[in-house]
Amino acid sequence: MTQNSPWLDAIQFDDKGLIPAIAQDATTGKVLMVAWMNAEALDETVATGQAVYWSRSRQRLWRKGEESGHVQVVHEIRLDCDGDVVLLKVKQEGNIACHTGRASCFYRRLDGTSSKATWAAVDPILKDPELIYK
Repeated sequence: MTQNSPWLDAIQFDDKGLIPAIAQDATTGKVLMVAWMNAEALDETVATGQAVYWSRSRQRLWRKGEESGHVQVVHEIRLDCDGDVVLLKVKQEGNIACHTGRASCFYRRLDGTSSKATWAAVDPILKDPELIYK
C-alpha cells in the first residue's frame, strides 16, 4: 500500500479495518453489488482504476473479475458524509456483477406484505455461473 495516501485518513474503517463499498453502474445508476474494502484494497483500486475488494470469506484481496473476467473499471469514487461508506461508479465489463450470472446482486424483490411476503427473483440470469467459474 502507498504510504503517502493522506486521503485515506478521511475514511472511517470499522474495527476490522473494513468499509462497505457500493458498486454502481456509472451510466445507468443501477446498484450492482456491495462488498468490503480495506485500506490496501482501496489504495490499489485508486492506483489501478479497477475495483479491488477485501474478501471476508477468503481473508485476502479480491480483484473483481480475477476468475470471471467481469472486471469493474472505476470511473469515480465517492465517500459518504460520515466517511464510513464508499461508492464506486464503475463500468461493469461483461455486464455481469453477480456470481449468480446476473447483472446485479440485487435481483430479488420482496413481494407481498407482512407474513405472506416472499422473495422473488426478478432479474434474469445472463450467463450460467457454471460457465463463468470453472
